[in-house]
Amino acid sequence: MKKYLVICAGLCVALAFTSCKSSESAYKKAYEKAKAQEASRETVEEDTPVVTPLVETPSSNVTTDNYDNTPVRSENVTVLNGAGLKDYSVIVGSFSVKSNAENLVQRLRSQGYDAQLAYNSARDMYRVVATTYSDKSSAVQSRNRLRSTYPDAWLLYYGR
Repeated sequence: MKKYLVICAGLCVALAFTSCKSSESAYKKAYEKAKAQEASRETVEEDTPVVTPLVETPSSNVTTDNYDNTPVRSENVTVLNGAGLKDYSVIVGSFSVKSNAENLVQRLRSQGYDAQLAYNSARDMYRVVATTYSDKSSAVQSRNRLRSTYPDAWLLYYGR
């Protein structure tokens, strides 16, 4: 009885290995199909002329910045230390530890900024505000200048 089980198991294993083997003809068909697609692409590319449209732009030295596309985050914050926030503020640091945020506020003040400390209770984070403006374009310009020192600076909209 054991001999028959061993023989049957061996036949099953042999059958499984031979049935899983992929045939060479399947690979050959796939290769020929890919070659035909490549050849058809080449003929289309050769027959189609490339036309580049001429676009005339007026020459001027005036550069305009579109500040409307600049992302702004809106959060409900409470000012802990400072004169108060205007509509748009530049945030240069976010801390979960208040003393770390206060250290950055002091460093910014020593550099001449009117830095403030704000608290977001929903996220339990202290936000360090370097500058605050009533218009978005001034805030974006300030953020861009501050990004040389604080690359993660971002804009906060405080619409009260």
